[in-house]
Amino acid sequence: MKYPCATKVSASVMALTLCSGMAFAQAGKLDFGKREFESSCAVCHGTSGKGDGPYWEILQQPRRATDLTTLVQRNGGVFPVSRLYETIERGGNVPSHGSRDMPVWGSVYRVQAGEYYADTPYDPDVYVRTRILALLEYINKLQAR
Repeated sequence: MKYPCATKVSASVMALTLCSGMAFAQAGKLDFGKREFESSCAVCHGTSGKGDGPYWEILQQPRRATDLTTLVQRNGGVFPVSRLYETIERGGNVPSHGSRDMPVWGSVYRVQAGEYYADTPYDPDVYVRTRILALLEYINKLQAR
């Protein structure tokens, strides 16, 4: 037996939820990438992304954090999504990424997901990918235009 009222109510609730979520995100109240950047990256790269975070003096020996606002300029006008993704997730080919200077965030995110979700079923790859892609979107917004 079908329940037409229940279907209409469910559809209405779903539409209202989607609309309120989109309005909240559009109002600029929720930027996962910015939040991720501020909690994971800004200490070294600075809130502006220029490599001038609170740890910059420590990182000057032997090198300081990368200026993330010039990635497009240094890459022929193209935002290096794949290379940056790999650098954040696995360390890439940049010596300071994944060594003692910068954590391999893919591993950090996996541990955090395990701690957060504990006994709840989840896909760790999706969790890590979502956090890194949100971060990349925000770093792209920081590019000098």
